[in-house]
Amino acid sequence: MNATSPEAAAPGRIILLTTSHRVAPGLLSWPAWQALHSADRVLCADGAHPQLPYLREAGTTVDEAAPTAQELIDACAGGRTVVVVATGEGEPALTDGLARLAGTGRIPMPDLELLPASYDLPGARLLDLVQVMDRIRAECPWSSQQTHKGLAKYGIEEAYELVEAIEDGDRDELREELGDVLLQVVFHSRIAEEDPEAPFSIDDVAGGIVTKLIHRHPHVFGDETAATPEEVKEHWLRTKAVEKRRESVTEGIPLGQPGLALAAKLASRVRTAGLEVPLPKGEGLGYELLAMAVRAEAAGVDPEAALRVAARAYRDAIRAAEGLDT
Repeated sequence: MNATSPEAAAPGRIILLTTSHRVAPGLLSWPAWQALHSADRVLCADGAHPQLPYLREAGTTVDEAAPTAQELIDACAGGRTVVVVATGEGEPALTDGLARLAGTGRIPMPDLELLPASYDLPGARLLDLVQVMDRIRAECPWSSQQTHKGLAKYGIEEAYELVEAIEDGDRDELREELGDVLLQVVFHSRIAEEDPEAPFSIDDVAGGIVTKLIHRHPHVFGDETAATPEEVKEHWLRTKAVEKRRESVTEGIPLGQPGLALAAKLASRVRTAGLEVPLPKGEGLGYELLAMAVRAEAAGVDPEAALRVAARAYRDAIRAAEGLDT
């Protein structure tokens, strides 16, 4: 009697091991290492997979093979466990083939487990953006010729479009415009890498703002305390003053910004510093607008935003007069 033993008839187990290219190779979860060390066979279709040197260094034998779904099922016969180290595409052809065979109902299927061996951390997609920008800078005829000065106007445009998306309350548009603003940061940082005298990279930019944020938030990262937004702003301004060592509260205010915003910023600096500065005397609409902007700032109103709201209402009235939908 040639009865088949339960062990020989067992369909076995397939483990599809996925990793993130945004995480350093070799940094795998403990369940992943356990699966790799206990597997009867480990397969990978990509001989240049970044994980392979580290798996082999850890004593794991990896066969470079791209089995079909049926071949993989056969490899699991007798209760064997086969780990497939997935390529960047995630092995769709293999998983589709397994699904088709399972759908026939005629083949004993191994247990199939998807095991993520490494996960993206928050912000990991920023690495993709840096890589894409690096390639575009190197290979795109237009992007490769751009300079900081040439891109300056786009930074202004994207900032205004972001503000418009915020004011419209359009979430999809907001996400897109934030991406466009982020692109400006990455693009300028990539150009800066090529400066022969004072190069810097996106890592230098990020490192600088991280240091600044930590230093200006002693109530979060240090021993200071702040219970109100006003106290937070006080911490911020005090540490900023020490960093910049400015002689005047007007230093650092860009004079090229829109007039109402400029007037409000000056008024804010004066009020925060506790200075008594009378408004300059003069005739004409400019001085009247200055006075209105200062009053608005004192009342906690952004005069630039308030004027935009009124201008939008005016725009709608114009379209209504033209017989158009608003």
